Amino acid sequence: VSVVRPMRIHVCFLVIPSTLIFVQLEDWDIYSFHINSTVTSRYAITVITSRVVNRMDEPKEIEFHVRIPKNAFISKFRMLIDGQMYDGIVKAKEEAQQQYNEAVSRGQSAGLVSSVGRTLEEFKTSVTVAALQKVTFELTYEELLIRRLGKYELQIHWLTLVFHSQFQIDIHINEKAGINFLEVKGGLSTKTLANAITKTQTHDQAWVYFYPTEDQQKICDSCGEQGMNGDLVIVYDVLRSNPLGEIKESDGYFVHHFAPGDLPRIPKNVVFIIDRSGSMHGRKIEQTRAALLQILGDLAEDDYFGLITFNGNISPWKRELLQATQSNLDAAKDFARKIRDSGATNINDAVLEGARMLNEYTREGSASLLILLTDGDPTTGVTNIQKIQSNVREAIDKKFPLYCLGFGFDVNFEFLEKMALENSGVARRIYEDFDADLQLRGFYEEVATPLLTDVMMIYIGGTNLTQTNFSQYYNGSEIVVAGQITDNSIETFSPQVVAISVRTVPHCVNFMEKSCVIVSHVWYNLSFKHCMYLSNRLQLAGAEKMKVRKEALELSLKYSFVTPLTSMVVTKPPGEDTQVLHKPKEGEEPQTSHGSRPFVRGGLRASSGMRKASGSRQGKMHPQLMSKFMPETFLIVQRHAHSLQQAGRQTKNRQQAIIKAGKSNQQVVKGINNTKKHRSINSAHRQTEDDKASPQKQTNEWFGMARRD
Repeated sequence: VSVVRPMRIHVCFLVIPSTLIFVQLEDWDIYSFHINSTVTSRYAITVITSRVVNRMDEPKEIEFHVRIPKNAFISKFRMLIDGQMYDGIVKAKEEAQQQYNEAVSRGQSAGLVSSVGRTLEEFKTSVTVAALQKVTFELTYEELLIRRLGKYELQIHWLTLVFHSQFQIDIHINEKAGINFLEVKGGLSTKTLANAITKTQTHDQAWVYFYPTEDQQKICDSCGEQGMNGDLVIVYDVLRSNPLGEIKESDGYFVHHFAPGDLPRIPKNVVFIIDRSGSMHGRKIEQTRAALLQILGDLAEDDYFGLITFNGNISPWKRELLQATQSNLDAAKDFARKIRDSGATNINDAVLEGARMLNEYTREGSASLLILLTDGDPTTGVTNIQKIQSNVREAIDKKFPLYCLGFGFDVNFEFLEKMALENSGVARRIYEDFDADLQLRGFYEEVATPLLTDVMMIYIGGTNLTQTNFSQYYNGSEIVVAGQITDNSIETFSPQVVAISVRTVPHCVNFMEKSCVIVSHVWYNLSFKHCMYLSNRLQLAGAEKMKVRKEALELSLKYSFVTPLTSMVVTKPPGEDTQVLHKPKEGEEPQTSHGSRPFVRGGLRASSGMRKASGSRQGKMHPQLMSKFMPETFLIVQRHAHSLQQAGRQTKNRQQAIIKAGKSNQQVVKGINNTKKHRSINSAHRQTEDDKASPQKQTNEWFGMARRD
């Protein structure tokens, strides 16, 4: 979560070449900032409240800026202005489409929610507040915590550009099963700042308070004059006295958490498919080799494995799976050390070869899996992605899962994700960073220890169930199923678990507890994701696909969640400009509307730091291109034009002077960043224009900064 306190910059310029004199005045003050997160049965509801006062004697633009987990859904956003509450209304995307297009056609700026690093999303909004008046922002988001490697993580991000004693975080965790362990981690828990944390824990509840003083806010690892920047991460797990998990019931809904940990591991058959094309050059191939060597060393002796590298050609270490004996592992490691990058990318033949190896080696009582690592699109052999997906689907034939790891942002992640989902697996992005090898090893650890295969969750007397069939269950993970109890009759409700294990597994669950968690929200969360999973995973056609998406949309509207199918319209006084917020898909470069600028005053906008983190590029975009690339979620905010006009009267003459001075250099900021090819074609022309404008370029950049503020 981040709170930003901008400065009004008044620019005075003298008739001295390349000289600007700046005067800064503070406009407004965040006098209270509070984050309250409540976790009940692994379901977290977080409320962020920011109270701001305009201390100036004229209207000012007040900004609200937060970062939330990618896995979360926004369920409420509202503003209290001058005693009037303005609640956001969730609508279908199509209902907001016309307002969005009108904003684009008028050349207004578009804000966006964009990826920030690996786990967070960021957005900003702002509102005009009258002189000496206050505004309260309140944002609520909800998320189902996912268990990985035997633990749950609740992440709260803090980014402030000011220091204040009324900045607080309150976290309450309530787990009736009992809390096994709880730790507080993250950059905000280190050094002296750890003294600002208070932790209290009982058998089934825990409280964490983070109340840093103004002095403490300046001494964390990433603190300083620019504010406090870091994460507070609560890591915990629950006790599991019943191997079949726990079932919570409330108001006719149930949620079943299933995570047995005392089962023997199942020997596995695994084939690693490694991209060694020319695009893997440098640190990527070095980190891949390092991770592969470590992973090979972690194989158990009763595992069987295969290793394939590919570029334009397919190069298997061996044509068949071999047991993970020490001699075989040593030979495979020698092969891995000699992997070199070159050539094109033949994904189709590589995956088909891996599937062949697993299909030809069948072993009773084992679990098979296929792991693909690539950093690019198919460039040779079969390059049509639909054909590749069809070939892979036919070769695997629902016999084992395919896991796809996309290295970096040049890869077609949507292609990998769909191919993985169609084959009972998942896709994961590996970020190009110093720890890429650790990311690869971390993913492998999640699937390294299968405990069950062919898991079926059966609920007699249950209806409207979320996903109930799972190809494999791995140690440290968790299966979560939710649904409705038919006629709300607990007496006729009978859950069962059927799966294949090394030993006999009890299959009946004969207990249920009442829960204070909003179980219907857990059911909605899983149901929506299941609908989107079905829409992406299955080859649904026409009416059938529309039916699934319609069901997902109805769920989003019923529970007022902002999802890839809905928008939240924030109602405000009439006469305001329309501003747009949208949420991109994983790995998608953020798009902005026609005429938008990085820091247009009063808009919902991405910060420069955010654009750098997400790899986005800023520039003008034609409305037709915008409609083509526009993701399915956006938040429309109508802005107060009357107040904006009042605030603008004070600076009208100064803005006119700036616009007049910069008119001759408008081409400097012109550009369409829709594709790399387009930029390449026009690079020579842009260089010529830049050369012509260079005498005024730096001055106009300062003019742009002044205009934005």
